[in-house]
Amino acid sequence: MILQVRKPVVGFVEIFWMLVALIAMSGNPCFASIKIAVIGKTKNDSFYEQSFRGCEHFAKEYPTLECIYDGADDYQDVRTQVLIVEELVNKGVDGLLISTTDSAYLVNGALKQAKQAGIPVITFDSDLLPEHHAYRLAYVGTNNYDFGKALGRVAKTYGKNKEIQKYCIQSGHQSTPNLSTRIRGVKAELHLDEPREGEKRTQWVEHERCPLYTMGRREDALNQLLAMLKSSSPPIFIAVAGFAQFNPDYIARLTPYKAQIQNHQAVIISADTEQIQLSALQAGLATENVGQNPFQMGITGTQLLYDVIMNKKPPNQPRYFLDFHYCQSDNAGTCTINH
Repeated sequence: MILQVRKPVVGFVEIFWMLVALIAMSGNPCFASIKIAVIGKTKNDSFYEQSFRGCEHFAKEYPTLECIYDGADDYQDVRTQVLIVEELVNKGVDGLLISTTDSAYLVNGALKQAKQAGIPVITFDSDLLPEHHAYRLAYVGTNNYDFGKALGRVAKTYGKNKEIQKYCIQSGHQSTPNLSTRIRGVKAELHLDEPREGEKRTQWVEHERCPLYTMGRREDALNQLLAMLKSSSPPIFIAVAGFAQFNPDYIARLTPYKAQIQNHQAVIISADTEQIQLSALQAGLATENVGQNPFQMGITGTQLLYDVIMNKKPPNQPRYFLDFHYCQSDNAGTCTINH
């Protein structure tokens, strides 16, 4: 008796993916692995982590696309950012999605090399300066001047009944393009020559110790905020990024000032609406936040790079501006979605 061994039936799907693997190994560029790197100003930052997740979300539809995440570990270190980008260029990454810390340093230290290597660059969150736009294809993110004006408008609602109102702006690195632009927007809004309809004229005066620069260091940022709160008449505090509110000790150390914050004797306005910030709002330990869309920045930036790499299709426009939103304690659970 002869035993017959039945061979397993290979389905169409299995055959398809076997062919895909064979073509990929043969070096066909249509199936080769594509690597896009998302580089924030700091790596340990939920804002940039959301942008990376946006990249991964886009990549779900494209099996050959791989997203890489990197950045300076703990604060806005311009040298580390350049070293990371330079290393990625040398490794032959296919595309770069970057939030700029220092435009000139980044261009001279790494992006000129990326351009020579033919690696496309999209900036997000923080663009290069206008004189360096030749080293990126487009910018995706918030219109930072309008964003600064929005922060200023929020501040005006809490100081409009005073003849003189002091304010203090907190920023990160002095050379960071998006933060410098936001500061200009805040000041432009606060120092308008004519009040808006229904508003009383208020003279806005910058606190003598401000603006404050944190370099993105969260402990420094929180200490700066507490120093302002301890003054006899705290200025309206306007942070143009998360900074102090990203400190895990923010709620514990702000709790003694809760009554002042809730009756608006102390006013804390901040950019961004990450979950740790929304928790502070819900606890009554911040006044108002204006948030961005980092997840969508990651999706759109990755799509633009993918079109360039795979389809030789450059972006249709130099800037892709995204909306922003407002969060207070009463809508902190519904004002945005964090990913």
